[in-house]
Amino acid sequence: MQEFKYTPQVYIFGAHSRAKTLKGYLQLLYPEIKILSFLVDEIDGNELSIDGIPVQLLNSIEQIDCSCNVFIATKGIYHAAIQDRLLKKGVYRIIPVTVEIDNFLRNAYVRKYYSQEHMKFKKISDLYDNQLQVAIYMAKSIYDKPLQTAYQCPDYEKIIQAGAALTKQRLMPDIFVDCEGENISLKNRQYCELTVLYWIWKNAKEDIVGLSHYRRHFILPDKWQNIMISNKVDVILPVPTFVYPSIEENYKDRHDSMDWDYLMKYLLENYLEDYKVAKQVFSSNLYLPCNMFIMKKEILDDLCKWMFPVLDAVVKYCGDKEDSYQNRYPGFISERLITLYFHKYNNKYKIVFADKNFIQ
Repeated sequence: MQEFKYTPQVYIFGAHSRAKTLKGYLQLLYPEIKILSFLVDEIDGNELSIDGIPVQLLNSIEQIDCSCNVFIATKGIYHAAIQDRLLKKGVYRIIPVTVEIDNFLRNAYVRKYYSQEHMKFKKISDLYDNQLQVAIYMAKSIYDKPLQTAYQCPDYEKIIQAGAALTKQRLMPDIFVDCEGENISLKNRQYCELTVLYWIWKNAKEDIVGLSHYRRHFILPDKWQNIMISNKVDVILPVPTFVYPSIEENYKDRHDSMDWDYLMKYLLENYLEDYKVAKQVFSSNLYLPCNMFIMKKEILDDLCKWMFPVLDAVVKYCGDKEDSYQNRYPGFISERLITLYFHKYNNKYKIVFADKNFIQ
């Protein structure tokens, strides 16, 4: 492993999604590693074991093996406090899973997985140079919290106000808004950044279009537009994310399972071939996060022509949720549908991948 020397046996601090994702990374990349246990501060709210690996209270372990690496797989805001507790236990091989380490492991995992499945995995930074002009639309809302870190939009990135039909307030003069032209801006509270995606589909004129978010942007090499055209790339997608125990079960665990069950029923009754592919794809672990992309406009048109009727049917059946976060389920489902679409057309389009950042 590049960032650190790994030990034959390890602990993982944490037992939720980040810890399970790390487990998936380590077990594929380093099958010789043995995960001794998942360490937690409280048993309540945690499983007793994960795939046979025990979940243990840190304070209940009489003697932790300090020769082993301990990965901290929790939200970053907790890393310092957890590291302090581990140091007091005598642990010195502590590895907080930072964004950089997560990106390293994610890329290594996806490369190995794609190789085993005899699929192509290339990143935009692996390619060469030429010329192209594109537009990436960056979705931003008046409700987004101010950034702590300054961000300067590159020339190719255009800010577009999401949910603009719901307010008279504008983020800045002459900003792109998702309520002009053919649009679904009024649905923003439920469809979130999909109102911008819909606007791009119906109104953008560029040959190559993209979608990013005010906190999440692609990490692209210099002159990436030229690289894209000279290598005849059709689509740039974010490096897939590993979820546990599968795409389907992860969704059901985190959201309303009724939405998922109706989605699959709708695919079965209306898109039988897609349903068959979906059963395979959604039983696996890698999905495309954040509704982010850069692609040829005609491909976006084809994706949206298929995806939005599916989403609208699910919403018509499942309706609104009282919880504002769970009410955004069309956006969560669209991530899975985009994953399904590009798995189905993996051999039709030349697809490469890029890392994404997260700006505080």
